[in-house]
Amino acid sequence: MEPSELSDVKQRLAAEVDRRRDLLLDVSHQIHARPELNYQEHFAHELLTQVLEGEGLAVTRHAGGLPTAFRADAGAGEEGSGATVAVICEYDALPGIGHACGHNVIAAAGLGAGLAAAALASELGGRLVVLGTPAEEGGGGKIKMLEAGVAGGLDAALMVHPADAELAAMDAIAVQQMWATYTGESAHAAAFPEQGRNALDAAVLGYTAVAALRQHIADGERIHGIFTDGGDKPNIVPARAQTEWMVRSPTLAGLAVLKERFLACLQGGADAAGCELSVEWQDVTYADMVDNRAIGLRYAANAAALGRTVKEPGPGRRVVGSTDMGNVSYAAPSIHPMIQVAPPGVSIHTPAFAAYAGGPEGDAAVLDGAKALAFTVADLWQDPGLVDVARAEWEADVAARGGDVQG
Repeated sequence: MEPSELSDVKQRLAAEVDRRRDLLLDVSHQIHARPELNYQEHFAHELLTQVLEGEGLAVTRHAGGLPTAFRADAGAGEEGSGATVAVICEYDALPGIGHACGHNVIAAAGLGAGLAAAALASELGGRLVVLGTPAEEGGGGKIKMLEAGVAGGLDAALMVHPADAELAAMDAIAVQQMWATYTGESAHAAAFPEQGRNALDAAVLGYTAVAALRQHIADGERIHGIFTDGGDKPNIVPARAQTEWMVRSPTLAGLAVLKERFLACLQGGADAAGCELSVEWQDVTYADMVDNRAIGLRYAANAAALGRTVKEPGPGRRVVGSTDMGNVSYAAPSIHPMIQVAPPGVSIHTPAFAAYAGGPEGDAAVLDGAKALAFTVADLWQDPGLVDVARAEWEADVAARGGDVQG
């Protein structure tokens, strides 16, 4: 990184990250070594909040009544102050494969960006928020923090996510999880099969109907499920069966339509087998991601100054999934770029990716991610016009998706 490539402010931010190098990598390694699932991230919560408090930020532990959420604030006061920019930390893991989504990198990069930006916030007239958001892997921590009011009032929200490529955005689509329970009537499968109503048959027929539906859904929509209960013994007609599903669509509006078609498939299976169907939808719905182009272009330029060339998603170069950062993007102009941690073709949510997230490649992403995010925070503080352009673009994008501007 040549001095001529960066403004004085960004050089100082880079120095703030570099002098915390050992601290940030230690945080990443500790979180990687102690994977914790949704809302059980007590070790990561304590580690991150201790570091933030030690650096002088005002920390609210257990923010919004969530045991493993936090909010840290720094910078200018309310009156006459500049933009309020949030940097997002995630730190939950996956069952069985640990930090195969690289949230240890997200946590440490967000921490580094927050500490660096906090050091200059008052001088630059900006306000900084570091949000510790639990349970991204299905628990909707950001959604609950928005509902509790501890993630609102932002002019921008920034985070960076590990991947196998440098990408401007993730194809983050709307999703809701659900559980379908079928109730039939048990009977001896050999002696009195006519007395039974097979709940497993109902579940299988529902699954098969969904498989047929998949041929006729819109591009970008996804439905995938598993069987979690199929009976107790083969000589007993199953009186209960259960399946678990995730239904995804490119937008929240599309998701609402797809859910109705999906439910008709499950109900058809229940009706055909003479069973009852009950469904339970998860209490959080992940929104699609409204990526802010104005802020994203600044992030890409900042990453380029660090030797990372950010590309637009394209054929053979994309990551598809869902994130509760989508809900944040409906509340404030937001970005969710991907930073390369693994070689091309090594997918997130695999043991191989977990190894890269905890290795030298993950360490490099922590430091570069922290700098690129901190530089982008400074851009928002130093250029009021960027904030105005980002907000106008965001309002138009949200309206175009049939959503309501929440911020």
